[in-house]
Amino acid sequence: MTRYSIDPFTSAVELAAAIRRKEVSPVEVADSYLERMDELDPRLNAFCHRADHDVRKAAAVAADAVVRAASPEDLPPFHGVPLPVKDFLDVAGWPTTYGSAGADPKPAAASAPVVRRFADVGFVLLGKTTTSEFGSVSFTESEALGISRNPWDPDRSPGGSSSGAGAAVASGMAPIAHAADGGGSIRVPASCNGLVGLKPTRGLVTDATVLCEGMGTNGVLTRTVADSAAALDILARHDPAAWWSPPAPRRPFADALTTAPPKGLRIGVLVEPPIAGMGVDPACLAAVDTTLRTLEAAGHHVVDVPLPLPPTDELIAAFTTIWNVAAAGVPLAAPDRVEPHNRALREAARAVDSWAYAEAVQRTQHLSRRVVEAFVGSFDLLVTPTMACLPPPVGFWRTGSGDDPLTPLRKSYPLAVFTSLFNVTGQPAISLPVHHDDATGLPVGIQLVAAPWQEDLLLQVSRTLELALPWADLRPAVS
Repeated sequence: MTRYSIDPFTSAVELAAAIRRKEVSPVEVADSYLERMDELDPRLNAFCHRADHDVRKAAAVAADAVVRAASPEDLPPFHGVPLPVKDFLDVAGWPTTYGSAGADPKPAAASAPVVRRFADVGFVLLGKTTTSEFGSVSFTESEALGISRNPWDPDRSPGGSSSGAGAAVASGMAPIAHAADGGGSIRVPASCNGLVGLKPTRGLVTDATVLCEGMGTNGVLTRTVADSAAALDILARHDPAAWWSPPAPRRPFADALTTAPPKGLRIGVLVEPPIAGMGVDPACLAAVDTTLRTLEAAGHHVVDVPLPLPPTDELIAAFTTIWNVAAAGVPLAAPDRVEPHNRALREAARAVDSWAYAEAVQRTQHLSRRVVEAFVGSFDLLVTPTMACLPPPVGFWRTGSGDDPLTPLRKSYPLAVFTSLFNVTGQPAISLPVHHDDATGLPVGIQLVAAPWQEDLLLQVSRTLELALPWADLRPAVS
């Protein structure tokens, strides 16, 4: 029996249902997770801002609403469920650091649209989680926020840039967490921490601005496919004020899980990294093999058709020209305290004039079209390793750094080499924790990729894998 009022590993959907049934109160839920944070976060450093008074106040209001509700159906879908926010989005009254010691520390005047969406459906905002500075690398080891650690092995990284979100959900400090992905920052922590991480189609989830020409998007980290589907229903609501605003989905994504995917899907495979010459850990290849065998057993067909990839130099140039400006618009109070690799990216961005930048954006769009056209013509889904490596040791990026300020970025390549391609193409992609390395016990994710706007198919097949290779009951060492 757990010593908490709830099982901290209860899924967000199930926790919301228990609150509606009055089996547990939002106050008990909040207190349980705050106690978990007191116990575990000193070892993991997943949270960078705690506002326990605000959390308890919001939970008390939610508990009162449960008592006053005439019917459970009158409550919003995630009423009383705690959710931390990655320290990338503004929450009214809380500071936003973007992971930087140079950020303006003033509390935000208003919450970001994505945060308002979370609040509107009943989530209790559970503080803020750590991120690498400006989300530019796949780990959090910074002057501003310290070192975030992996619950499966605290001497390893939880990945990033949504480092704290991954560590919080994996260790049971939160049932679900906001995350954001511009090159893999949802899917990489999902793989490192044994979680489900969905990056939606470009433009499906809107916010105040379009991130990195649409390469960046918001989402969540969860333990179950059902939680990811239900959260996407919240995040993908039509937003008429957004720069890009797709129509509302044809049906709720959660409903897609009530039916099986079509039989005989064409499953493509990509195990050679898009960056030439990079190796792939055998455990990552084993995860792909397990996935393919499972999908074949479910009646799908693995097709031996290569995905035509752009030359390495073209892909890196297309991605980095846009990536260099990712921190544009971040309010800085002390620019001299920005980390060296991000100063180098800012300098590189300022060296590109607007004409050259526009040309780079067009080249990226042409690259994306070539890949997506070939994908749609050959596959229904593509399977890749999520990462080319296991979760790396803390401090791995320091080795061989010398005086090159971009070493942290280059050291991130093995973590994000398979994920970042699909930020460029804008396709939906999900990381699923289908395997654990025999030698270390560390979780290993695979990435499923679909054609644009095919999240329903992606979720259906993810559910097939979840049923065949159950992972939600596995627990890390620090939990």
